[in-house]
Amino acid sequence: MLGPSGSGKSTFLHLAAGLDEPSAGEVRAFGTPLNRLDEPELARYRSRQVALVFQRDNLLQLLTAEENVATSVKLAGARRARAAAQSALSLVGLTDRGSHRPGALSGGEQQRAAIAAAAARTAPLVLADEPTGELDVDNEARVLAALRELQREKATTVVTVTHSRALASAADRVIEIRDGKAV
Repeated sequence: MLGPSGSGKSTFLHLAAGLDEPSAGEVRAFGTPLNRLDEPELARYRSRQVALVFQRDNLLQLLTAEENVATSVKLAGARRARAAAQSALSLVGLTDRGSHRPGALSGGEQQRAAIAAAAARTAPLVLADEPTGELDVDNEARVLAALRELQREKATTVVTVTHSRALASAADRVIEIRDGKAV
């Protein structure tokens, strides 16, 4: 999804993740109307069906990259968290950086670690909110490659919201949004 700041892109992601409730209408994901689910059902949906990648990393500073990814796997209820974390870090090119804490990683590495956390969970839907918004061109390319690899390797649908036409040009499909409406 492409659009300027304030156009409703992040709101769309929050609705699709079941974090916000629509003021009107219905949000459906995987055939289920999310606004009809109670909080425990929404929590199950979020842990099993959707993974979020935020604009700024959501990594725990006291944990290593591998521990952050493994924690994401454990919270989703999956087993073999360490093996899943190592595989996901390899997927995004961070095998040799797994033992580092977020503060020792570059901004691009932190974003790729966040993508690894989404990949390790094997959720069928990944929602990425401006994942390259604060990165330089080289790290933007690395993060984009990691998202593509996630899509290819895990057969995951990746929905990215951005204001960057360069990032949008790499997408399979682009929906432009302005003032909360698809145009």
